[in-house]
Order: sequence, then structure tokens, then C-alpha cells
Amino acid sequence: MYAKKFERGKAMSNISTVILAAGAGTRMKSSKAKVVHKVCGKPMVKWVYSQAEKINSDKIVTVIGHGREQVKEVLGEDKIYAVQEQQLGTGHAVMGALEKIPDGGIVIVLCGDAPLITAETLKAATDFHIKSRCAATVITADIDNPTGYGRILRNESGSVLGIVEEKDATDEQRKIKEINSGSYCFDTALLRAAISNLKNENAAGEYYLTDTLAILLENGYEVGAFKIPDITELMGINNMLQLSQAEKIMRERINKAHMLEGVTVISPENTYIGADVTIGTDTVILPGSIIGEGCVIGNGCIIGPNANLKECEIGDGSEINSSTIVKSRIGKNVNMGPYAYVRPNCVIADNVKVGDFVEVKNSNVGEGTKIAHLTYVGDSDVGSGVNFGCGTVTVNYDSKKKHRTTIKDGAFIGCNTNLKAPTQPQVQPLRRTSRAALSPLRETVRRSKKSGGKGNTANNPGKARLLNILSCGRRHNG
Repeated sequence: MYAKKFERGKAMSNISTVILAAGAGTRMKSSKAKVVHKVCGKPMVKWVYSQAEKINSDKIVTVIGHGREQVKEVLGEDKIYAVQEQQLGTGHAVMGALEKIPDGGIVIVLCGDAPLITAETLKAATDFHIKSRCAATVITADIDNPTGYGRILRNESGSVLGIVEEKDATDEQRKIKEINSGSYCFDTALLRAAISNLKNENAAGEYYLTDTLAILLENGYEVGAFKIPDITELMGINNMLQLSQAEKIMRERINKAHMLEGVTVISPENTYIGADVTIGTDTVILPGSIIGEGCVIGNGCIIGPNANLKECEIGDGSEINSSTIVKSRIGKNVNMGPYAYVRPNCVIADNVKVGDFVEVKNSNVGEGTKIAHLTYVGDSDVGSGVNFGCGTVTVNYDSKKKHRTTIKDGAFIGCNTNLKAPTQPQVQPLRRTSRAALSPLRETVRRSKKSGGKGNTANNPGKARLLNILSCGRRHNG
């Protein structure tokens, strides 16, 4: 029988993967589809899909049903899907997926709610399956509390006899510690033949994929078991408690990987680094920091404590102290915080200071600029070497439309200044203005206020220059 099966040996290198992601997940008690719940910022099904990609699967088919649009949203419309309209068991799900799988090669079946499985384990299991010449291989592990899992049945010589689901197991079978992970390797042609003979004669009235193993055994084929030492890889998520446990395990993995690459994580148990994050060597991550999926951090940075970074890029040597950055790019040697907030679409150049209680939104800030404290810079293009005094606000919204403010190189903006957009303030250096020269200017501003002017509000270049010279003359600087 082995010779007959391996006459197609050249095709055995073709790998197709089926991901089961159609379940309702009622025990999650959530309106979301179970497999889109996130582990370290990444949906469970996306973790599984990425591992299938890493083993160079030629085709990946995701079986969807409950919450199918949510699954498509996280994986993308361009992926291959098989729709399971009625959830009639794992065997029924794979039946539909096989319609999209080419003949020949092998099929790997994975659970979309088991995000801790690794590509290394899948590669080892696949190699074992091919070398052992088994018709099917199930990935297993020994677990102290096997409640809820299917049990592996073996004969006295250790050969696999089948798998029994817990609801169908006898009291003696429930004592077995070796459990079925729900992940398998199959010879594609033999799986097609076996699955066509599935019946739903069991307590749940479902078509079990595990029953295909019994069919293969009855026809004289061998079924193998690939036992792995790390049982956490096989952990399925069925409720929010298990989700939090998976989050902890994945976080430990991620932190360990970064530390082994030269990143200092002061308190791993209090540091939250998401998936697909890049961090340079000699960077220090302080406690309480949350670094979201897709962030890129350079070499020699100090992040934290309590930094919150989302989809952003941080240049070499920058220090981010107790601040939030969202979808923005930060240059080299930037000093930020504490309590700064950089909102989406900002580009902060090298050597910039963004101090405490500063908010920057949709703005470009030039090299060497200082925004020291209590300032709002929104929808602005700020040149290099600009100084913002305390309490500066770019007034960018007129209740109907947002306007941009342009502040050119070297401008010195005094304290408590409102820059009403659109405006382009250009401020002369303070050192060239004497106190005597400021007196008539002060009188002009006093008259302006008396006649209904808005004080320190700049809505044209000349007025901005006048008001800011006065502010600088009082030595209120940033």
C-alpha cells in the first residue's frame, strides 16, 4: 500500500493548507466571530494564516461561516475561501475546502482558533508525515488536564488506532492524557476518498474529520502521530479566559525574541509588544509600554515608561517618555514627553523636542524645533529651528473647514499665542529688538485691544510678527 501511495512521490512536496474558521464561538459571549479576536494585537486567524504562509503552502483555503465578513475583513478579500453555510462538523468543513484544493500532494488542516501553533512545528510535522509514509498524521501532545479534547487511541505497540471525541469517550478513554490538537497532515487523494465515506452517527450528529482516520485504518493505511513537547502550541481558544492566557504566552514569546536580538526589556511581564514589530539593538523598553503591531523602532532608543505606540516609526536615539504616538513618523534623537500626544499623519524631524502636554496632529515639524510644553500644533507645516512658547495654539478650525498654518524656519512664537489659520508667521530674532523699540508696539496692541481686537491672535504675517516680538520682549520663552 505504501508503494501505491508513494508512486506520486514527486507531488508530495505540493502543500495545501485548510484553516477551519467557521465556528460560532458561542462560549466567547461576543458579537465578534471567535477567530477575529486578537492576540497581541493580531487576529487569531491571521496568526494561523501567517504560519501557513511561512511553510510555503502552495494554496491556503480558509473555511468561513459564522461572522464570515469579519474574517474576510481581517484576512482580505483576495484570499481563497470555502463557505460552510451549516456548521455540521470539521469533516463537513473540510469537504467544502477540498473542492478548492488541487489533486496530489498533501493537505495540512489547521484550527483558526489555535493561534499559538508555529511554522517550525508545522514544518517538522510535515517532514515526519512524508518520511513516515503515513496516510495521515495527527499532531498530538500530552496534557495533564485533557478535558474537552479528543483522545488518541493506540494499541500495545504504540500504533495509532484512532481518535475519540470526549463526548463519545468511555470513562476509561477519558483518562488518556495524549490529546488531538485538531491539526493534521493528509495525503490529498486518500483524504478525498476517506471523507466521501464519512457518516454523522455520533452524539452530536456531526461529520467528524477524526473519523477519516478510522476509515484509512480500516483500509489498511497507517496513521501517524507527531507528538510535540510544547503543549501551549496546541491551545485552542474558546472563551475570554483562554484568550487572556494565550495573550500572555504570545507576549512572553515576543518579548523573548526581541531580547535575544539585543533589545533591553526592563520588565517583560509589564511590557506589551505586538506582532510584527521591529526594534533595533541597544534600545531600552521601560515598564508599562505598549508597542502595537507594525511599529518600527530604531537603535539606541529609550521607550517608556508608559509609552503607547501604534503603527509608527521611531528614529535612532529617540526618547519617548509616557507619550502616545499614532500612525506617525518620528526622526532621530527626538526627545518627547512626558504626556505628549502625536496624532495620525505627523512627521517629526530629527533633534526635535516635543515636551509635556503637547499635542501634534497632521503636521510636519522641521529639524531642531522645540515645542516644550502646553501647546497644540494641528494641520501645520513647521520649519526647522522654530521655538514655541508655552500655551501656543494653532487655531485650525473655523467650524466648517480645517486650515493649515505655515511657520517658517527660525520663527520664535511667544507664550499664549493663537495662530489663526491660514497664516504664515515669520518672526525676527529677539536679540535685534531693543526694549525702547518695543514701547510703541505695546501701545499699538493696547489700542487694538481697546478697539475690539483679539489680543494675541495672529491672522496675518505682520500681526503675528508684532505680537510675538512683544511676547519675546517680556522674556516669556519656550
